[in-house]
Amino acid sequence: MAGDSLLATLQASTLEARKARDKDRTLALTTVMAAIKNHQIELQRELTDEDVATVLRKAVKMRQDSVEQYQAGGRDDLAAQEAAEIEVLKVFLPPEVDAGEIRAAVRAAIDGGADAIGPVMGQVMPQFRGRADGKLINQIVREELEAG
Repeated sequence: MAGDSLLATLQASTLEARKARDKDRTLALTTVMAAIKNHQIELQRELTDEDVATVLRKAVKMRQDSVEQYQAGGRDDLAAQEAAEIEVLKVFLPPEVDAGEIRAAVRAAIDGGADAIGPVMGQVMPQFRGRADGKLINQIVREELEAG
């Protein structure tokens, strides 16, 4: 499948999960495929791999939030189910950027004159869109601004 688009890879994996009667994997993948289809309808164009990865990241983030809420509510069974879906979906995401690379970009933005969270985030986020978690970037920006 090397060379296939991310969407084609997801479609093939969904079909494989259905054929294998893997209910949990099928549920996670079909839910994401529906979100991808909705995103395509919204944009009114064919989706790029980056578009598909963005939908995948949102799906993972939504499930991570659910895990935290379920754990706080003492529903470890539901938290475990969400965590399992996260693992299914993460397989399809490109690897995240190393924190050191983000830190270097943040330092460069600060050295370039940005001296508050907003301006630094404004310069750094576009470089890592779709490749790094916004929370991690924000945390690194705060650390670097405090270190001065």
